Amino acid sequence: MGKKGGGRLLQAAKAAKQGGGGPPAKKQKKSHGSGPAQHQKQKQQSTKPSASSAASAAPPPLSSSSTSGSKKQHKQKQHSDPTIPFSPDENILLVGDGDLSFAASLVEHHHCTNLTATVYEKDLDELSTKYPHVRANVDKISAVPGCKVLYNVDARRMAPFAHKTKDKQTGRVEQTGTMDRIIFNFPHVGGKSTDVNRQVRYNQELLVNFFKRSFLSLAPGGSVIVTLFEGEPYTLWNIRDLARHSDLAVEKSFKFQARVYPGYHHARTLGVVKNKKGEAAEGAWKGEERPARSYVFVRKDDVPKPPAPGMGKKRKVEESDDEDEEEDDDWGSGEDDLEEELGDDAEGDVDDAEDAADDN
Repeated sequence: MGKKGGGRLLQAAKAAKQGGGGPPAKKQKKSHGSGPAQHQKQKQQSTKPSASSAASAAPPPLSSSSTSGSKKQHKQKQHSDPTIPFSPDENILLVGDGDLSFAASLVEHHHCTNLTATVYEKDLDELSTKYPHVRANVDKISAVPGCKVLYNVDARRMAPFAHKTKDKQTGRVEQTGTMDRIIFNFPHVGGKSTDVNRQVRYNQELLVNFFKRSFLSLAPGGSVIVTLFEGEPYTLWNIRDLARHSDLAVEKSFKFQARVYPGYHHARTLGVVKNKKGEAAEGAWKGEERPARSYVFVRKDDVPKPPAPGMGKKRKVEESDDEDEEEDDDWGSGEDDLEEELGDDAEGDVDDAEDAADDN
């Protein structure tokens, strides 16, 4: 065997002794594991703190799910307390109060001492025909000094609740409203028509005239509060726009919660629902269990001021304490256009449409 062959055997023996089972690996021209880039990457990693030290140095970030959950809990807690839009010592006017159960609750459970409850019916006998249980509520209201019930009051034509003062120099008589809160719960003209468009128009007329008359009775800094059921057809009434045409603006809105008024029961405009025997139906529809919302309106310019430069910009006038709502600040085409639109329905009648009663 020559020197060349012996050298190969010697190399194989050395490789076997070191643990290799085959010929020595060929020398690679490039090394992918120890180049400058890899060395720099390893150096950067070595300078970073370990996971345990980073965790101890700063609190872990909140996930999006935990953040949204905490916000939801905060919102529920914030709105758990119901909104009561009046104080016991304020002058309160209830318009179209139906069976007077709402007024009785304000007197008995909220201790209101300056309350005037009005109904559309001409007297107690007519009111009792529609609501047989109403006399008990009348007694509760009348028993409190400063509280009373007025009959034959039309929400569309009611006389102003105001006091008059005469200027000694000019002789001009000025009229100032006396009511701090004017409340109209679930206004409705009544009737059994299935024509939704016509019902919407009649109820819009009712609200427009109510807002105009309420404006005259509203004390400085006072508010008008209207409660409606949520959803259609009530959303079709566009109550915000109707109020705007009467120089009122929405200050805020909130969920109406009937449980805040013990003893209150929703009363329908047509009276108590009766069965075939003429008795009050026990399983009748209960409006107090439906979702409803109250809207608080105030005068747009409660304290008149001269216009300042740049004051022509629109402002946000509605805030909600229960949920976010987008408020459209488009003022429409004017009150005359609205009245013309509401008044040109000359065809058809709705049963009891002339009753400007409530659905309270």
